[in-house]
Amino acid sequence: MPKYYYFIDKFEKDDIKNINKNIAIIYRNYTRKIDIKLIQNIKDILKKKKIKFFLANNIKLAIKLNLDGVYIPSFNKEFKINSYSKKKNFLIIGSAHNLKEIKIKEKQGTQIIFLSSLFKNNKTNKFLGPIKFNILSKMTKKKLVALGGINQTNIQKLFLLNTYGFASISFLKNTDKLNINRVITKQMHHTSNIINK
Repeated sequence: MPKYYYFIDKFEKDDIKNINKNIAIIYRNYTRKIDIKLIQNIKDILKKKKIKFFLANNIKLAIKLNLDGVYIPSFNKEFKINSYSKKKNFLIIGSAHNLKEIKIKEKQGTQIIFLSSLFKNNKTNKFLGPIKFNILSKMTKKKLVALGGINQTNIQKLFLLNTYGFASISFLKNTDKLNINRVITKQMHHTSNIINK
C-alpha cells in the first residue's frame, strides 16, 4: 500500500513530471462534474509511470475505471461503501479529524486513514499536533497517514509520529524532487523502525 499521497484538483503534466514513483495521486475535486475522459487520461499517464491513482468520493467510477482505489472524505459517512464488488487489490482509503470519524472510517472498511489536520494551515486554526496525533494512533489498528499543514519548516516533526506515511498538496508540489526523495527515504526508515519495535 502506498505511504505517500499527493492531492490534485486539476491535471497538469508538469505537476507529476518529476514526481517520485512512491507517491500516489488522489484526484479530489468536489466543485465540478467529474470528467470521465480526464480521469481515464490521468490513469493512463500514471500507469506508464507506475504511480498509484485514487479517485475521491466516487467508488462506483473508481471500480468501473479499474483505478487503484478510492478516497473517502471525512464528510462521507455512508456505510454501504464496503459492500461494492471490487478487484482484489482495490484500496479504500479515507480521512478523519477525530476518534468518532476514525471509527466511522473503520466501519466503512478503509485500509488507511488520513488523520488531519496535523499542523496549523491556512484553511483552519484547528489542528492536532504530534501529541494528539499519537494518542489517536493508539485508538485504532488501521494504518494512519498524516495530513494537513506539512511544509519545509515542520516536515522533520513527522519523525515524532506513529504514522505510516504522509499526504500533502502544496508541499509535494512546491518541493524539489531531491528533497522529496530525502524525506521519503528517511520516513520509510522511520516507519520500518516503528513496525519492527
